[in-house]
Amino acid sequence: MSSAPRHRLSRRRTLVHSGLSGIIGGLAVGAIVTLGGVVIPATSAQAAVSSAVTVSVADQDPDKANAPLPDLKVTVSQTKDLQAQGIKVSWTGGKPSTPPSSTSPGGTSGGGDYLQIMQCWGNDPLDASQPDRTTCQYGSFITTGASRFSNIGTGDPVADQDKSYTVPATETSTGLTSIPFKPYPGDDATKTVALVADSKFVPNATDPANNQYFTKLTTNEVSWAGSGPNGDGSVKFEIQTATQAAGLGCGTPVTTANVVSGTPCWLVILPRGETDPGYSYSGTKQSGLDYNVWKHKLAVKLDFQPVGLRCTLGAAIRQLAGSQLIEGAVRSWQPQLCTAPGGATYALIGQPESDAATAANSTDPQPLALTSSALQTDGTDSLTYAPVALTGATIAFALDRTVKSTCPAVSADDLKTYTSQNHLPFTELKLTPRLVAKLLSYSYWESLPNFADKSEVGYKSPSEPGPNARNITWDKEFIEINGPEWGCQAIADPAVADMLEPLGHSDAASAMWKYVMSDKDAVDFLNGVPDPWGMKVNPWSSTNPDINPTHSGLVLPTDSFPKPSPIERAATANDPAINLVTWRPYTNSFDAGGIAVLRGDGQDYGSSDPGPPVKYTKAARNIPGYQKVMGITSTASASKYQLFTAALRNPAGKYVTATTDSLAAAAAAMTPDTKQPQVVGFDPTSVSAKTAEAAYPLTMPVYAAVNPAMKDPAATDPTSIRKDYAAFIRYAVGAGQAPGTALGQLPDGYAPIPDAWETQALAAATTIGGALPTTATPTPSPSASSAAQATTKPLQSSSAGTSSSQVASVAAQPVATPTDPAPTGAAAAPLLGDPTPADPTSGALPAALPASIIAGLGFALAVPFVSRIRRRR
Repeated sequence: MSSAPRHRLSRRRTLVHSGLSGIIGGLAVGAIVTLGGVVIPATSAQAAVSSAVTVSVADQDPDKANAPLPDLKVTVSQTKDLQAQGIKVSWTGGKPSTPPSSTSPGGTSGGGDYLQIMQCWGNDPLDASQPDRTTCQYGSFITTGASRFSNIGTGDPVADQDKSYTVPATETSTGLTSIPFKPYPGDDATKTVALVADSKFVPNATDPANNQYFTKLTTNEVSWAGSGPNGDGSVKFEIQTATQAAGLGCGTPVTTANVVSGTPCWLVILPRGETDPGYSYSGTKQSGLDYNVWKHKLAVKLDFQPVGLRCTLGAAIRQLAGSQLIEGAVRSWQPQLCTAPGGATYALIGQPESDAATAANSTDPQPLALTSSALQTDGTDSLTYAPVALTGATIAFALDRTVKSTCPAVSADDLKTYTSQNHLPFTELKLTPRLVAKLLSYSYWESLPNFADKSEVGYKSPSEPGPNARNITWDKEFIEINGPEWGCQAIADPAVADMLEPLGHSDAASAMWKYVMSDKDAVDFLNGVPDPWGMKVNPWSSTNPDINPTHSGLVLPTDSFPKPSPIERAATANDPAINLVTWRPYTNSFDAGGIAVLRGDGQDYGSSDPGPPVKYTKAARNIPGYQKVMGITSTASASKYQLFTAALRNPAGKYVTATTDSLAAAAAAMTPDTKQPQVVGFDPTSVSAKTAEAAYPLTMPVYAAVNPAMKDPAATDPTSIRKDYAAFIRYAVGAGQAPGTALGQLPDGYAPIPDAWETQALAAATTIGGALPTTATPTPSPSASSAAQATTKPLQSSSAGTSSSQVASVAAQPVATPTDPAPTGAAAAPLLGDPTPADPTSGALPAALPASIIAGLGFALAVPFVSRIRRRR
């Protein structure tokens, strides 16, 4: 917590404890929101309180005398207000773990002294205080010790609780125990997925490890989570709601006494010992659902926010368009906005910010633009900009140690220390602009398709790889910056030779490229100058026309993540052709990149499917202990999914991760756009950025932008659309800046905006929501051919509020020089209330329906992103 003055903190708390009154017509603490005749407690009006829970074997295991890990204590970081997100599961009192003998089916052991983690929905019919193992999402990987089956040999123990699931149901014959999966809500026995019932194999039964409810591509189970040498450990776990896992049904709305709540679920942590209970062999082989193993479980109840809450029927539907970076905040704010008296429903449509701003510059009804940069136009920028969020882009990673058996570069003692941490995650990683440039330019040879001609990066064969590193973890520059332990790793995967990149155009892509191009070493590398260790840029990504085979050079910075190499592995009779885009596919969004990193899903190819048609299957994600993926995401998504993120070297030469404080420090160093002083940004080439040691370099503001001359002639009140936009802005910069996990609050991954930004936003809201200007030249709606050619005259003072020029003067100081405008001043501090580090805040659910359908239905929590890609001329 910052030691800076506490005036802003007090004001934020006042907003929370006064019940969010004012601004949009708010809710008192403990008030009730009415949604179509059903009431919902206004929990979002309450201050964030940690919902972390700690459980132990001593307290929960009924057979603790035979517990495999008797001293185990497990802490779950968040158990209430859950949505689709990540949580942290950490523990003490374990034992040093042994990894699986193989992560593929048929391994000789699932490992030793480790944990398995799963999500379950139902209560045990014999004890409602405990979960029912038949309702657990588990067994999809079919790996040893982690399937739904146990092979029963002669003399093997079969618990009485398992005999109805065992064929034959005796302890003297070889057989099979198969625990069925019962999907939510469990009221139809025909849906139960099983191979064994009534001591008989069920003919033509569906394989419970590969069924219509979950598969190895969708499951969130953790089949192996290891402890370090001291018996402690932690892992990130993906929480799934009914949207991601219909078979679990978590968060499904349930009405009790006219109050809606989300259906609760269970988190089960299953200790596994050196052997399975009652067996003589070493390692673990039997299913975790085998009752002899299951009885040692630890269970934690999980409470969910209701999925798919509806806004008040008849509420106006207003569209927002543009930045993905604000998605999590809008989803949190939406329920409070649309249930307030006269409130509107806001549907967020993801599209390039430049397109959204161009459309919003019109006087015809258009979506409210959400953008991090000013409108780029040869005409007049008639937009009024209201800063509503402080956030950013980030590089997330899931990299588990894979230690080489020999490492001559370090001492034997150091190698022994590294080996003791094998398969545990790296939690820190440093990147320079040049390293980011290498990842973005496909200059590591493993980023290019296997068995293709990789001579463009100097690669001939494994024995003659050329000057370029296999992937970033083998890069001598990376090892020098991050430490010698990295030089003892044998991490190999295309997903660490590049990064998962979001598809399309965005201001965040521009910010990342500007960061790269602000550094001389990175610029030189892209221009064709080898790094000090001899590594060279992939020529197809070079900015130098004399090197680039196109003879034009890649134009940077740009607002997308191009894959310019035409490399292709030719098709064969059994395998389809693969090019760079199919080899390393884009993610659908920044958020999708975040969840892929959480899952350890590098989007790698699996085995070949002969078809027809001939195709490749998708590889299953890597389990914890074997993860190796890097991806571009937003700071909000990284926080929602509890991801490790890279520390980037900022213009002041310091390595900084994205935190509330580092976002605020970057905001303080932002300078106005030389053409549009209402808009500020972090310019890594500015003097203020070069002296801001604590600033995170990919920090970005998000503005709500509207033309105050916009009107809706078809409406009774032509200004009603702008009044709703003004209401959105007022909520966003008022009650919406109170940090917390509940609906209506500011999720983690955003920093509350500085005071000067709030002042600007409120003045902008007055202008936007006021009467129509008396002197303004109407702007025609943009068309495909004229979207970038707005020609309106500068907007004059509004008859109801502050003019655009006055709004600009609130936050932006006079420009000092054309190349280095003055920074915006000190950021407001402190930025957070009492910290609850054990309680990660959540964004909302990934969209299940297109924006037009969601808006028509009026869902409150489903604020989707509809990806749209355009080509620039």
